Amino acid sequence: MSLQHVERPVTIAAHGGRTSLGADLPRLANRAVVRFLSRYGILIAFLAIWQVSSSAGWVNAAVLPPIDTIVSALWNGLAGGTLLGDIAISLQRAGLAFAAAVAVAIPLGLFMGQVRAVETALDPILQVFRQTSALALYPVFILLLGLGEASKVFVIFWATLFPLLLNTISGVKQVDPKLLEMARVYGATRLTAFRRVVLPGAVPSIFVGLRLSATTALLLLIASEMIGANKGIGFQVMNAQYNFQIPLMFAAIVILAGLGLIANQALVCLQRRLCRWSNPID
Repeated sequence: MSLQHVERPVTIAAHGGRTSLGADLPRLANRAVVRFLSRYGILIAFLAIWQVSSSAGWVNAAVLPPIDTIVSALWNGLAGGTLLGDIAISLQRAGLAFAAAVAVAIPLGLFMGQVRAVETALDPILQVFRQTSALALYPVFILLLGLGEASKVFVIFWATLFPLLLNTISGVKQVDPKLLEMARVYGATRLTAFRRVVLPGAVPSIFVGLRLSATTALLLLIASEMIGANKGIGFQVMNAQYNFQIPLMFAAIVILAGLGLIANQALVCLQRRLCRWSNPID
């Protein structure tokens, strides 16, 4: 009798645990659905309206093809290899320009943010160049560098340089002076204070500049490939439009949007790893 009294509560507790878990599953599923719809509901509704409007003939399907037709063109282009070579060339152009901008803008921005005299001397000319559209200067770059790869890469580099440079300078200036003063009080050298205080404090602002520059690189990539190019995603957009291959044109646009989303998300993930004390906004 004593043993039965001991075992029975354990059995009831076990059944109660399974019942509680079973009751929680629908609630957790509902929360997941609500979170998903709150984030992607408008996008899904937009795509559904587009599909129905085009399929039902409410809009001209030759101008706005149905979503399933665009997806089919995208799949055929990727599976057949038509778009893969263009993606590789576009990534090479944008990647070279972006890497060059990072190599120049971050060291220069850190230096200008630390040395007031250098910033004062360079700021006027940087402001003039920043306010001049890279597309307006593209004919100049073509005259200087030719119509080949150099001018395309350089115009992307030129446009991506300034967002990263200015955000780096701003990040250095936003470092709390009290932290620098405290570091000096504890005997930190100028180099140590830079490594331990200035650089970590400027990293969040640098990542904002990186994300802006990555977006700018893709925008200028499209423009540069629409002029004097015979390969690349931007070229495919224009070529498909000229040949009235509208589904293929939209497929190339989808690829460009996907590349932008992937680049932005990669930088956000890297920022979260390097800046665990901050919460970047997506």
